[in-house]
Amino acid sequence: MAQLAPFSAASHVYEEVLDNGLRVLIQEVHTAPLASVWCWYRVGSKDETPGQTGVSHWVEHMNFKGTTNIPRDKVKGIIEQFGGYWNGYTWIDQTTYTETATRDALDRMLFIEAERMVNCLYDPADCESERTVIIAELQGGENDPDTRIEQDLTAAAFSMHPYRHPTIGWLADLKGMSRDDLYRHYRRFYVPNNATLVIVGDVDTADAMRRVASHFGRIRPGDVVRRPQVIEPQQLGERRLMLPRDGATAFLKLGYRAPAVNEPDFFPMLVLDAVLTGAKGLNLWASFQTPPSQRSSRLYRTVVNERLASSILGALVPTAEPFLYTISVTATEGTPLVQVEEAVLAEIDRVRSDGVTEAELARAARQLRARLVFENDSITNIGHQLGYFETVANWQLTETLAGQIDAVTREQVGAAAAARLTQNNRTVAWLEPSIEGGSRPAAASQR
Repeated sequence: MAQLAPFSAASHVYEEVLDNGLRVLIQEVHTAPLASVWCWYRVGSKDETPGQTGVSHWVEHMNFKGTTNIPRDKVKGIIEQFGGYWNGYTWIDQTTYTETATRDALDRMLFIEAERMVNCLYDPADCESERTVIIAELQGGENDPDTRIEQDLTAAAFSMHPYRHPTIGWLADLKGMSRDDLYRHYRRFYVPNNATLVIVGDVDTADAMRRVASHFGRIRPGDVVRRPQVIEPQQLGERRLMLPRDGATAFLKLGYRAPAVNEPDFFPMLVLDAVLTGAKGLNLWASFQTPPSQRSSRLYRTVVNERLASSILGALVPTAEPFLYTISVTATEGTPLVQVEEAVLAEIDRVRSDGVTEAELARAARQLRARLVFENDSITNIGHQLGYFETVANWQLTETLAGQIDAVTREQVGAAAAARLTQNNRTVAWLEPSIEGGSRPAAASQR
């Protein structure tokens, strides 16, 4: 375990802001001759307006289609010739691009990201081709029960906030957007003063900064006009969705309005989730790739051990503005969802009224600390965390994660449960096999 310590030493991060506003974070990690580059933009689906949903994700796709100085068929090869890895993603608060390769590829990786920032082409034929790809991706997701229930529950849980829109967008918007809509979005948000560049690995900080200045220093800043912040109205009652599907498996999903990462009860909620469904950690890139340790968690014992469900998973993700804490349950075949829901809500009511035990608190904190270590086990993951937290709060928060988890008390967890896990703060979605004639169990409609 001690050998992993250098990976999580965020105090060794070097920070500099170029004259054009580009924030640069560099952390030297000399455990292997590798370097990882991440370029983060503060733009995601929350920055989109009705009629333009999905534009950030579509723009991300277009930014792999070549630039003025990188032919589209050469983008992959630049990194792959160094045995490297490249990727990117868009979510509600951010869009990011990454490359990890041998350290001698650093200049090439920086060149790619500087080109991506200013010289992407948006060929009309490529835009149309990508429209087809993204619509197919959306329609494929609609056939996936996890994606469908997540999308519909989130849209129902928010009435005004743009977090309600799926990152991939709504179908009508994807059909209606033009190449000019995409390019305007690109030029508005892809500017150095809206970006954070992260470099982690076997690099020399002074040398890396010289290379950054050479590639990015002459790029002009832009005028990033932000949308007015939307304050979601208080939810006044439970919201409920009934979604039919083909197949034999039924799914239950609960969504509770949750705090943003910088709110006082975020970490108590994180510990509460670890008690209820197992510790997941805080790395959107890596946490959900490794299943949590769940056998001692309350809801696992309540529904999986009792064979009401085959799986249960909680999710609380750091976000810039208040989002959702969700609990997802896959029912065992033949088990009515009303029975599953009653069991889950009974356990939630118990934790609201009685709180958690000292033993549960200690176990949750211990498991969360372990997840923090394992999700910083590579330079790629370290780079992700530095950039991700800079987009939702600030990168320095990564230095305090373990301490904030350790500081959570039983009283704070109990207060968070009592305040957040209420019926009026809850949205419930059922996704179940279609019933002949459209009839449903009476108990389901009475809740």
